[in-house]
Amino acid sequence: MSTPLAPARPTRISLAVRDSSTMLRRNLLHARRYPSMTLNLLLTPVVLLLLFVYVFGGAMSAGIGDGGADRSEYIAYLVPGLLLMTVGSTTIGTAVSVAMDMNEGIIARFRTMAIHRGSVLVGHVVGSVLQCVMSVALVGAVGVAIGFRSTDATVLEWIAAFGLLALFALALTWIAVGMGLSSPNPEAASNNAMPLIFLPLISSAFVPVDAMPGWFQPIAEYQPFTPAIETLRGLLLGSEIGHNGWLAVAWCLALCALGYFWSKAVFNRDPK
Repeated sequence: MSTPLAPARPTRISLAVRDSSTMLRRNLLHARRYPSMTLNLLLTPVVLLLLFVYVFGGAMSAGIGDGGADRSEYIAYLVPGLLLMTVGSTTIGTAVSVAMDMNEGIIARFRTMAIHRGSVLVGHVVGSVLQCVMSVALVGAVGVAIGFRSTDATVLEWIAAFGLLALFALALTWIAVGMGLSSPNPEAASNNAMPLIFLPLISSAFVPVDAMPGWFQPIAEYQPFTPAIETLRGLLLGSEIGHNGWLAVAWCLALCALGYFWSKAVFNRDPK
């Protein structure tokens, strides 16, 4: 009489995927139960979009376009920068959420459980990237509603634009996770993550770098947001990308690596 075969033991990869999926569901449930933070961070780029189009749009379009007062050219210029600013503002919520977990002791509890250690961080990262994608879609819908059009972009350029947004969201999310793990409380995490909103304001999101004072142009040019904005603008509007494409990808990969190793080092550190 043959003996029944023992069930196959789950592999390390399957356990990591299972635990990461559980942590992802946990973070999405938290975001659904406490939507006020996400809404507050999302309102910033939407309000700036409406403000710069309907209040400053006439004056701005005179410098961006051919000297006329047609807002459509400035809307086309403005929306790509606001999409990337949306990514930066949304990831601030990730830093606060991670700091709350650290402050409340739940991460210390997860360390003692028989789960894949990296699943805690992966859940935060994947959940944040999904929230970034939904936030970008909402801001993009507002942009289309007020007149933004991308008639020259091909299917491949749309795919490349989506890939750039997702990669940029992944990079900033890992940085935000590192900030949250390193902050003593959620308030400090929110303050530490403010450059993710501040940097787009001093980039080419609102005005061209050439229109800025000479001493300020290097500050605006040599930062991660400007090449990413110019690349996204080129993909959606058919303008010149030049060297900004590989610069944007290089910034994203460098920030991903920095955020990942920073977060991993802090997370694996023995609690004091």
